[in-house]
Amino acid sequence: MKSLFLLLFFSLSLAGQEITPPDSPAIPDDTEVSAPPAASDEDIKMRLSRIFSAIEELSTLEVEVTHGVVTLSGKVASGLAEEEALTLAKSAEGVVFVRDELEENVAVEARLTPAKEKAVEIGRSFLQKLPLIAIALTIFAISWILGSWLGSRRTWLRKLGVAELSAGLVGRIIKLAVVGLGLFIALEILDATAIAAGILGVAGVAGIALGFAFQNIVENYLAGVLLSMRNPFSTGDAVQFGEHTGKVVRLTTRDTVLMTYDGNHLRIPNSLIITSALTNFSRNPLRRFDFAVGVSTDLDLSSVRDLGIETLDEVSAVLGDPPPYILVEELGDSTVNLRFFGWVDQRESDFLKTKSETIRLIKERFDDAGIEMPEPIYRVHLRQPGDKASPPPSAVTERKSGKAQDTSVDDTIDKQVAAIDGGDDEPNLLTDKEAQS
Repeated sequence: MKSLFLLLFFSLSLAGQEITPPDSPAIPDDTEVSAPPAASDEDIKMRLSRIFSAIEELSTLEVEVTHGVVTLSGKVASGLAEEEALTLAKSAEGVVFVRDELEENVAVEARLTPAKEKAVEIGRSFLQKLPLIAIALTIFAISWILGSWLGSRRTWLRKLGVAELSAGLVGRIIKLAVVGLGLFIALEILDATAIAAGILGVAGVAGIALGFAFQNIVENYLAGVLLSMRNPFSTGDAVQFGEHTGKVVRLTTRDTVLMTYDGNHLRIPNSLIITSALTNFSRNPLRRFDFAVGVSTDLDLSSVRDLGIETLDEVSAVLGDPPPYILVEELGDSTVNLRFFGWVDQRESDFLKTKSETIRLIKERFDDAGIEMPEPIYRVHLRQPGDKASPPPSAVTERKSGKAQDTSVDDTIDKQVAAIDGGDDEPNLLTDKEAQS
């Protein structure tokens, strides 16, 4: 009982005392905490008045300050000057609120005065920089004349084998480089390189935009440059691009013009030509023709082949070197297919006429010799035991009278191409055959 009474007394004594955390630092009783006094209304007014008096556009403004509230009154020349005055007042120390009672001055004289002063300042600066401007203009004029002269000197590029379109492109690049260098030097003299940087930035963005907008045009132009440099065909060449066949009229900066064998104009974009397979039938003057003939399976193929070679040799347009030849191509159900090959000099003979004449003579000679060229049908042959098939005659019987066909060069399309090439003002970027020979 006595122990319980002591424990209760000790608890009540602790509850009446203030417990201080051991880690909290003790603050001395004589410590004084002070803050800087706020700016008075008079100080704010004097400071803003001095600031406004130093700025010509704000020198006529009136300032009133009451308990940190600033009231601005008077007339300003523009809305920009009004915003500047309000910003300065709000940034002053001790300002609680800014009341705007400013009025924009709409008088003509007040409006024109800043413009007149600015014009006078610009004129004075121009007169001071007039000698530098004259030097800069002289340098730019010299660079323009020099760039134009160098850009037009394309003879040395042609002597190096550069095509006309490529030479023109190189000339433009040289002119642009020289003129650009002169412009940069002129701006550097005038201390206006920032303007040059801005112009280059705008030109870069504009170039990207134009590049996307005229992507196909640029692609065709660059393809035309490559074609004129490589020169895979010349005016008048017989060529084939995919499904298109004809003779080349000209190569332009956008497309290649063909004259089809029907006499029609065909324009193919240069970008399509540069990425397509090209067959030039005229680059090599010698061209081989071939055709197939089916003969009976009962015939002596050696005799048939000898007669075919003899017939090919009789055609004057078929060359003897390389010599013509015949191959057994396929054994069919009712025929043996032979393929005839012969070479033609396209400078002296027409390819299609020669092939046509050769097929006609083969047909006549085989008919005269009794060589059967059966149709692709099935036939039933009935023979008695011991019968043998009679061989074809080895000698040539009397030939039927027939007029030899013309195999000379067909220049019908060539004449039309020449007429178009001479009567059209569109520039031709190809090297003509006459210039190559």
